[in-house]
Amino acid sequence: MSFWKNLTTLFAATAAVATVAFAVPAFAMSEGCSGDCNSCHSITLQEANALLKEIGPVKEVKPAPVRGLYEVTFEQGGKAGVAYIDYGKKHIIAGQVFDIASRKPVGGSVQVKQERKERLDPATLTTDHALVLGNPNGKKKLFVFTDPECPYCSKAHVELKKLAALEPDLAIYIKLFPLKMHPKAYDKSRVILAQGSVELLDKSFTGQPLPAATEKDPKKPVDDTIRFAEANGINSTPTLVLPDGRIVVGYKDAAGMRELLTK
Repeated sequence: MSFWKNLTTLFAATAAVATVAFAVPAFAMSEGCSGDCNSCHSITLQEANALLKEIGPVKEVKPAPVRGLYEVTFEQGGKAGVAYIDYGKKHIIAGQVFDIASRKPVGGSVQVKQERKERLDPATLTTDHALVLGNPNGKKKLFVFTDPECPYCSKAHVELKKLAALEPDLAIYIKLFPLKMHPKAYDKSRVILAQGSVELLDKSFTGQPLPAATEKDPKKPVDDTIRFAEANGINSTPTLVLPDGRIVVGYKDAAGMRELLTK
């Protein structure tokens, strides 16, 4: 189904449950307005970075093709994206902007995505800064990139414990990879790794509070994992890296992971 058909379907569904109201935009030209929005409204790269600091570094900011918006190009998870900030600097709009008449995208519609890798060189993986499940001396090694606040990681964690019981020669290395969408996950990862505690990870997954991060909980172990993941196209959790370097994204139960290990 095309974008425009999807859009029509969405509007129809919205109309069935709510009344959509359209207001005259606050930036509409009035008497005495030159029509040059840049003469009254501006935003610096520094301001844009401060606004989007939880999303990712902003590389460029400029007037959008739509009056009343700034267009920003930012990076997140190893890929570039485009979003829009309103003149009030209170809202962000993600996605493409389309010209109604031509039905073609305008502005920064092209997003440069990092190609997802299907495998990596296992020799580049390190067991440093990792929690261990199963047999620490196991000949088979499974790496898991996980976020302590990710609900899918929580489910996968239960299955990993089952897998460890099924595979006595398996060492499971858990690399904490906090996503920016979970702002508390970074400090939680610091605390968990500083203590090398699977129990603290268990508590996080069950919603129990963790000690607050302090200067004694280093950032480097977490930052190293983030850099490695982003450099290798890993941008979501949970992500498995099998002994032969295959990268498998998403939740798998114990049986499913065991099958992957045998292939």
